[in-house]
Amino acid sequence: MNNICEHLEAIKEIKTAKERVCEECIKTGSTWMHLRTCQTCGVTLCCDSSPNKHASKHYHRSGHPVVISSEPGERWLWCYKDEMMAEY
Repeated sequence: MNNICEHLEAIKEIKTAKERVCEECIKTGSTWMHLRTCQTCGVTLCCDSSPNKHASKHYHRSGHPVVISSEPGERWLWCYKDEMMAEY
């Protein structure tokens, strides 16, 4: 049995946040709790603890399954589709 999904295994190079801001919250003047960076397109958005949950909305709209935590000191990936996490 495989303990990691194919989407997580496919990540060979980590895309990191260009800036530590939620790109969508900035547009609307909203706030965020934590940041996630999409590993398909590199957009950085807010997590599900944030009022707008932009990272989850991005997954549902785009189908891009994997994000990393963009918080200092955190080194993990999350696959929305398979609901799996891995450290890197």
